[in-house]
Amino acid sequence: MAIGSGLGAQLGISAESTYGTFVASTKFIEFTKESLVLKKTTAQSAGIAAGRLLPLSSRRVVTQTEGSGTVDMEVTNKAMGLLLQGLMGTSVTPVQQVATTAYLQTHTLADTIGKSLTIQKGVPLTTGTVTDKTFLGCKIISAEFSCEVGQMLTATYEFDAKACDETQTLATASYPSMSPFHFGQLAVKTGTFGTEAARDGIRKISVKIERPQAVDRFYAGQAGTKKEPISNDQVKITGSIEMDYVDTILDDLHTSDAATSLVVEFIGPIIASTYAETFRIKLPAIKFDDAPPTVEGFAVVKPTLNFTGLYDGTNQPVIEYMSTDVTL
Repeated sequence: MAIGSGLGAQLGISAESTYGTFVASTKFIEFTKESLVLKKTTAQSAGIAAGRLLPLSSRRVVTQTEGSGTVDMEVTNKAMGLLLQGLMGTSVTPVQQVATTAYLQTHTLADTIGKSLTIQKGVPLTTGTVTDKTFLGCKIISAEFSCEVGQMLTATYEFDAKACDETQTLATASYPSMSPFHFGQLAVKTGTFGTEAARDGIRKISVKIERPQAVDRFYAGQAGTKKEPISNDQVKITGSIEMDYVDTILDDLHTSDAATSLVVEFIGPIIASTYAETFRIKLPAIKFDDAPPTVEGFAVVKPTLNFTGLYDGTNQPVIEYMSTDVTL
């Protein structure tokens, strides 16, 4: 029996071969909170019958079902690959670095068609029995990565799901030894693509990637469930940098509205040879939107610069992930 509280909860994930078709969990992710729920649309008969004061319960029908929610987590040095693939869209195979135990995943921005997940959620009753709620056809709608002074690198993933199945057998969770990326490993770099230089004074960084999709593809003959969502708008990349006002480099970019490449990287311990645990976001072109700085008292001036990620005409945004994971 598990602990009869959130301490006994679990999340398992797996890549689907066919949208909305169950695949048993192969990875178990550690999370801090989640809000995955079944959403149902109902219709109530409004037929008039002499003397009937209430609608009949037998005349209420469920016309369509779907799921949605978010999962918050710390970004760790293992088991992140399936989520990154679902977000970025490229089919990725980890590449072994020479003959070491280090494997590099390169997640380049692409369409996300065919990239869906089964997410199996275990929710404990107070008795210790863990109930199964399996979400099928999970598509990542957005993800936000954030880190600030003294904290872990965190991620919030937003999902749309085809259905919630409560008839599956709950998989037994197992977790590899993992450690989180954190502020002490962070470097923020800007400049010309490929030769970016580290910036001083950075206190907080966040990057959000949104994948707009048509999530309302409900058609006749689908038993009230949806077809796989498809992209229906351009990708939106936004973020912010909070810093002490140590120089005017980023401020000047706001003034001129010039583009710069942005690299947000976390370099952890060496895995083998010269290859270290790595989580790196590369945005070849960003432009700053808001006007820093302002003086609000005696304290050190701390501008927050909001930015938009754009296409530089040649290079796509990339998330690189170096770990010991041989597979996603």
